[in-house]
Amino acid sequence: MGCGTGLITCELAREGYRVIGVDPAPAMLRVARQRPYGDRVRWIEGDVSRLGAPDADLAIMTGHVAQFFLSHESWHAALVALRGALRPGGRLAFESRNPTAREWETWTRDARWSADDPVAGRVDTWCEVHDVRDGVVWCTNHYAFASTGEELVSPNRLRFRSEDELTQSLADAGFTVERVYGDWDRRPASPMARELIVVAAR
Repeated sequence: MGCGTGLITCELAREGYRVIGVDPAPAMLRVARQRPYGDRVRWIEGDVSRLGAPDADLAIMTGHVAQFFLSHESWHAALVALRGALRPGGRLAFESRNPTAREWETWTRDARWSADDPVAGRVDTWCEVHDVRDGVVWCTNHYAFASTGEELVSPNRLRFRSEDELTQSLADAGFTVERVYGDWDRRPASPMARELIVVAAR
């Protein structure tokens, strides 16, 4: 869910898994379809409600996709749809930034980082925060292209849910939380851990 340009989706297809990639952005899916092994993926343009019931073993959301569901209602609907797409005993895995770590306080122009794209060249990126209230962070992502001087700006709103909120919302949708990690090295979740990486079972 929220497969974007299909980087992870196509890698799973390369490994021989049957994969469905879902994303609401047509431009993202155009890139995804052109990736190696993209022809092995079933691509769905739209939201998770279009998945149906494929009896999947695993559903994943990466890139903090869970935080783009701003309201309780939209998050609950997504979880219910994902549960319906899984076989009994199937798993849902995703990550969400931990609100108690207050990572958004470090999102400034001074905290920019760079990446070298084989086509676009060096891209500098940073995030600026405009407001924080009721668990939602209003921010803007900036992408500056060194080769052209062009800068792209993308406004965002992100919902930060606590571990207790995530656990309760999953239970309300019929999931059982099995593990919550605090980082990708599988350390336990803690108040200052930047991530909440959740594995839940249908």
